Amino acid sequence: MEMFDQKKPVLTVSQLTSMVKGVLEENFALVWVEGEVSNLRTPSSGHIYFTLKDENSQIKVVMFRGRGSFLKFRLEDGLHIILRGNITVYETRGEYQILADYVEPIGAGALQLAFEQMKERLAKEGLFDKARKRPIPSVPKKVGIITSPTGAAIRDMLHIMDRRFANLHIMIYPVRVQGAEAPPEIIQAIRDMNTIEDLDVIIAGRGGGSMEDLWAFNDEGVARAIYNSRVPVISAVGHETDFTIADFVADLRAPTPSAAAELVVQNKADIEERLKTLYKRLCHISKGRLTLLNSHLKNIEGRLRSPIDRVRQFAQRLDDMTIRLNLSIRQKLEFSKKKLDRDMSLLNSLSPLAILQRGYSITTILSTGAVVNEIAEVKVGDRVGVRVTDGEMECRVEKSSMINM
Repeated sequence: MEMFDQKKPVLTVSQLTSMVKGVLEENFALVWVEGEVSNLRTPSSGHIYFTLKDENSQIKVVMFRGRGSFLKFRLEDGLHIILRGNITVYETRGEYQILADYVEPIGAGALQLAFEQMKERLAKEGLFDKARKRPIPSVPKKVGIITSPTGAAIRDMLHIMDRRFANLHIMIYPVRVQGAEAPPEIIQAIRDMNTIEDLDVIIAGRGGGSMEDLWAFNDEGVARAIYNSRVPVISAVGHETDFTIADFVADLRAPTPSAAAELVVQNKADIEERLKTLYKRLCHISKGRLTLLNSHLKNIEGRLRSPIDRVRQFAQRLDDMTIRLNLSIRQKLEFSKKKLDRDMSLLNSLSPLAILQRGYSITTILSTGAVVNEIAEVKVGDRVGVRVTDGEMECRVEKSSMINM
């Protein structure tokens, strides 16, 4: 076993790590590496950290914020990518890693992947919901156009609008529609257009081009500006086969800028023709209604009498009712009189006076006032009162005897 020779140089960990770092960076100045993303981390610093792995090995990757900001898509775990970078060593931990400066997905282009990722995310947020889309005015008075002032798109739209409806109020907001400066300008244009109170609709678009050329209309900021617009927005980007995020957010997608002009501005001649047709239909309906109302009026007039005749009719009815009322009163009085006579006759028949009129009298004992009903109630010498029809008498009992019935 060889013993340590103090004459030999001894390296510190830092020195060894630095030497390894120098060797790696010198011999692997630029490499292309393919693998699967895992353990992705994106801290608040904006730097991107992940592990690139295959079936047998793995290596750590760092992409600093300056480079990461140029990514058109969002890195995520499980994504298969190819990257470019140089090999370096993170000396604090003694780990070798790749310092990446370019990344692209394998199997799908970076722009297409970024498009699909953003489309899925914004759809989940509700930016594409049909329920929130506003109707486009059928006959707008003022139209705003956001596009390049020098492209073919603006010339085509102005030509179609002038041909279909001359003298329409059109406001053009010139912007760049391609490149890094385009999204901020489009966003500001939408915001400024929304400050115009009587603006009816906005057309935002451009002519055809590659996906990269149209990318300004896939910008998230542009999508949110369209979503937050008070004024309805029509997206008119590229050709019929081109689709952008703006198309999904907008209140209406036009396949081309020319189609947008036709959708917004109806043909004046067609409008005039429809108005004529509607006028004829209105006249026909009105005439029919007038005829029907006139028929009803005549029918009512036939059933109505003159005011004097109606007064006479009411007067005659009043006389009839008066006669019937008087007759009813007389009949009621006669009935009541007969009933009263019957009741009086009945009362008279039950009255004690009536009994006296038939020769009977009422005898009372003067000392007590008691009515004498039997001979045994008096004795000889008692003074009694006798009541007859027209007066009373005082008598003294001289004799009393019982009569056998």
